[in-house]
Amino acid sequence: MTLRNFGMGKRSIENRVQEEARCLVEELRKTNALPCDPTFILGCAPCNVICSVVFHKRFDYKDQRFLNLMEKFNENLRLLSSPWIQVCNNFPVLIDYLPGSHNKVLKNFAYVKSYVLERIKEHQESLDMNNPRDFIDCFLIKMEQEKHNQQSEFTTENLIATVTDVFGAGTETTSTTLRFGLLLLLKYPEVTAKVQEEIERVVGRNRSPCMQDRSHMPYTDAVVHEIQRYIDLIPTNLPHAVTCDVKFRNYLIPKGTTIITSLTSVLHNDKEFPNPEMFDPGHFLDKSGNFKKSDYFIPFSTGKRMCVGEGLARMELFLFLTTILQNFNLKSQVDPKDIDITPIANAFGRVPPLYQLCFIPV
Repeated sequence: MTLRNFGMGKRSIENRVQEEARCLVEELRKTNALPCDPTFILGCAPCNVICSVVFHKRFDYKDQRFLNLMEKFNENLRLLSSPWIQVCNNFPVLIDYLPGSHNKVLKNFAYVKSYVLERIKEHQESLDMNNPRDFIDCFLIKMEQEKHNQQSEFTTENLIATVTDVFGAGTETTSTTLRFGLLLLLKYPEVTAKVQEEIERVVGRNRSPCMQDRSHMPYTDAVVHEIQRYIDLIPTNLPHAVTCDVKFRNYLIPKGTTIITSLTSVLHNDKEFPNPEMFDPGHFLDKSGNFKKSDYFIPFSTGKRMCVGEGLARMELFLFLTTILQNFNLKSQVDPKDIDITPIANAFGRVPPLYQLCFIPV
């Protein structure tokens, strides 16, 4: 099943992302062009998009329950990026025997699951079988339709797990990419200026950017791709297990083997991307300045088990970044050449260093 099966087609979701982008701009205006840490605000926007799809509501950025939820996601990505968690990830047998930060991760997941279960119960009390409002409603209707099927995968337990996975995969990853992206745009103001020129020419000031604009904005599209390629957010992807014995080249991989893949080896391949350690939108532009696709662009992994939220994430990155740059100039607190873009966590996820900037209305 996909979001499209639940009535959440591209256009419907695009409207939700555009609405949240407008809310994001209003929150940024409240900073009054003063220096601010963008971590929190950039975390709220993608989380609210997921809330809109799953719960049929968005939250005010000061809602305490919303803040608690955000805190758990933020803390988990930070903890999951620690070397100790990577050891536990690769050797899960250790989890039951040793203390450590993995216990906090599990506690945070339990909090999120409890929150999701509360929302499910609320939906069950107000469910209209003929008028589903969101993902949870659609899932509950399928549960009712298959309640006599003992083999059905539409269960409350699977609903909780699915919603939790959607939040875990679709909030902190996108917000971290946005945060890293703005840091790179501060570091390279000449890139930012070219993006803003393209936004002015294609979109103007009288309407919001939309996904149809992307095909007319090759430089902006290249910048968004290069941000994802350069930051290499999840270097070793998520662990996967082999479901049956597999022969790969001259190797036999037994059923149950945990597979760790290196996305870095592809995203930073120096034959496909000259000077891969440099941030250069030209990696995705041909000699005529047209956008150039690359089979080596796999920040969402590849194959049947690639990230199911790729379409939503790419939509959010394009619309949030273009809407921000349509409405604001970015001002760094230090000279661009002195901006440090070295990640502060470099295990499961690459987290950018903390920084402040000013959003100057244009």
